[in-house]
Amino acid sequence: MSSVGKQVIRSILLSLGLFILVTAGYFYLFPLSDWSLLLEVEIMDIPGLGFILFVCLIIGVAFGVKTGLGQKRQFREIEEALLLAKQGKPVQIQDDGGELYHVLRKADDLRTQLSEQARTSQKLATQKAEESEKRVQEIVSEERNRLARELHDSVSQQLFAASMLMSAIAETPSESRSPGEQKQLDMVERTIQQSQLEMRALLLHLRPVALRGKTLQQGMEELLVELAQKMPLDIQWKVEEMDLDKGVEDHLFRILQESVSNTLRHAKAASLDVRLIIRESMIILRVVDDGQGFDVNESKVTSSYGLQNMKERALEIGGTVKIISVPGKGTSLEVKVPVVEKEGDSHD
Repeated sequence: MSSVGKQVIRSILLSLGLFILVTAGYFYLFPLSDWSLLLEVEIMDIPGLGFILFVCLIIGVAFGVKTGLGQKRQFREIEEALLLAKQGKPVQIQDDGGELYHVLRKADDLRTQLSEQARTSQKLATQKAEESEKRVQEIVSEERNRLARELHDSVSQQLFAASMLMSAIAETPSESRSPGEQKQLDMVERTIQQSQLEMRALLLHLRPVALRGKTLQQGMEELLVELAQKMPLDIQWKVEEMDLDKGVEDHLFRILQESVSNTLRHAKAASLDVRLIIRESMIILRVVDDGQGFDVNESKVTSSYGLQNMKERALEIGGTVKIISVPGKGTSLEVKVPVVEKEGDSHD
């Protein structure tokens, strides 16, 4: 039953109770000599007692409806206020000086408290996530460095020793060695050399050169000098001086690392050319090798993690990646990033 119906029934019962009480009191004070007069006296063709009872019922119903509708409106306003408070929206309050005003004020105070608690919880969650992510990155970096050291001190050194041993065996003349055996020795030597390249590329991934305290130009030159000393590659580079944001420098440097690693692992190139220049308000990073190339339209190439990673990094700094490769004729990677003027810089 609705609140209005309940209020009407209560009002009717109250009016009946009052009618009985008042009537009993009246006749107690002024008793009638003949009770049949109550039925004989008529008002609007209705027995007097029945008329009075009818009027009491009408008054009770009217009062109940009015009171019930008023309570229903208040309940609806309170419900809407609680919904707004739950959603974090301000509660509309009209100062009528009644109880409803104080209830709505409490609802608005509750909204403020819930909003503040939500803001605090979100802030704590964000801080916790950032701290957790930072800690995970530190652990990953430490583990990558540890693996790189172990691979360099064990597998890499063993591959180098095996390569030297195979070179010595292959260069030692032997009359008992058949052409087929010589061919197999040469194949083993080439396999070991390729494994060394794969290992060096893996070490480059595991322990990348950091840019801490260095500019992009310094980091690139340090990386390329180290590669030129360790790899059987003719490496040429041109790196222009430029003032870039730290985020842009980091992404361009990581793209260069990824590209060089792919060249070492897959290209079988003899030369590598790297350019970092600014032309027509565009930062251009170009990496070109003369390796075996590949078909850029192959599904395994387009879905390659390394290529996707480079494209995502370029996109994050507002740039684009263009890859041109022809099987047997090498690969060209070109990254273009628009030059964005730093805050505080101005040009007349």
